[in-house]
Amino acid sequence: MEVRAQAEKAERLRKLHHGRRILALPNAWDVVSARILEEVGHPAIATSSAAVAFSLGYPDGQRISRGEMLDAVARIAMAVRVPVTADLESGYSKTPEEIADFTKAVVASGAVGLNFEDVTGDDESTHVQLGLQVKNIRAIRETAAAMGVPIVINARTDIYLMPIGPGATRFERTVERLRAYREAGADCLFVPGLCDREIIAKLVKALDAPLNILASQGCPSLDELEKIGVARVSAGSSAMRAAMGAFQRVAKDWLAHGSYDSLHQVTVPYNELNHMMARKLS
Repeated sequence: MEVRAQAEKAERLRKLHHGRRILALPNAWDVVSARILEEVGHPAIATSSAAVAFSLGYPDGQRISRGEMLDAVARIAMAVRVPVTADLESGYSKTPEEIADFTKAVVASGAVGLNFEDVTGDDESTHVQLGLQVKNIRAIRETAAAMGVPIVINARTDIYLMPIGPGATRFERTVERLRAYREAGADCLFVPGLCDREIIAKLVKALDAPLNILASQGCPSLDELEKIGVARVSAGSSAMRAAMGAFQRVAKDWLAHGSYDSLHQVTVPYNELNHMMARKLS
């Protein structure tokens, strides 16, 4: 992608975090899911690292290689006109120098935004030290700027999701980290695992920056989150898992020699999907 066009897409994505409406992102995992999101009117595409990994035969948690993940992102970015922000776990790297190299590959993929986590493994022992994570975020910001693409950084902490540390101090530690990430250059701050309306509202006020919430069981509705000031809501892998749930039901029905009903209840018509995939970008 030409640098100027990619930079313009990055700014479009950044502005979507400051609009009157919440940025609702049911994450894609391949070209066809991304095309569907674009066709129905979503102004940006976000990928799910877990969903991409599942679709390529890997479990979640950085088991997929950087190259395979970015190849999937590049295919999506080339197939849609809207900005693409990629869920790229903790960058498949450990040092600021490695993160800078990783950032170059992200920009080369055509993505104009990324999710960047502060946990590198399966437990809280892999929670990246705050000072190092700040340096990593700065490396992303500075490297992307030097390439002419002001990539949108969605800095994530897993303090609530994992969860990490004593519950009584969870809010204060989340605020400390996210304020530091914002100061280092993050555009949006992501707190998966948090569903309590009062805590979310308190966090919006404490951060004074765009906040991303992961949609999950028990979370307030999109309209409610918009009212309390949340800027962005992601589906994570749940949209892909919903599609897999529909396919699993079909598979079970056929094994039981049941009806064809489940095959046709939410099926996209052949001609519609074929036309969608035949579309060429200008």
